[in-house]
Amino acid sequence: MLGAVIVSFVESEAFRTFFYAGEIKLLYFLMILMCLDIITGLSKAIKNKKLWSRKSLFGYARKLLIFCIIVLANIIDQILGTNGGIVVVTIFFYIANEGLSIVENCAEMGVLVPPEISDKLAVIKNEKGTSVTTEIKEEFSSKHSRELEGDTAEVNIKIEKKD
Repeated sequence: MLGAVIVSFVESEAFRTFFYAGEIKLLYFLMILMCLDIITGLSKAIKNKKLWSRKSLFGYARKLLIFCIIVLANIIDQILGTNGGIVVVTIFFYIANEGLSIVENCAEMGVLVPPEISDKLAVIKNEKGTSVTTEIKEEFSSKHSRELEGDTAEVNIKIEKKD
């Protein structure tokens, strides 16, 4: 009977030691929120006519790097023996971050947001009217790289022969 012994990689000891030892439902919830954030972000970009593939790629790369940080938190958790405490705190941080981003995207598209949440969003906004997360996203955009495209550096090396 071949079907009697089926071991999933997610349930294996190697996965729990090196990738993720916490409650797998939290990881699935984070993945769902990431997908919703991508969908609302793309919707907002289409509505504002600011859909830009390079900026989107940076966003997707950051989402993948979140999983690298979760793996790192898991390894630190295993080393310190905190029984999943560091991993859970790390995932809850990213769940809150994704939730905030989803609400922010919806609010910018004109979806009615409860006043309690919109007040909290207003607190996060700075004096320029952009949120902290938007500023961080813009920092990694190619706006700065376009400013540097025309700049070239010239290096002159002079070698003198000593007798």
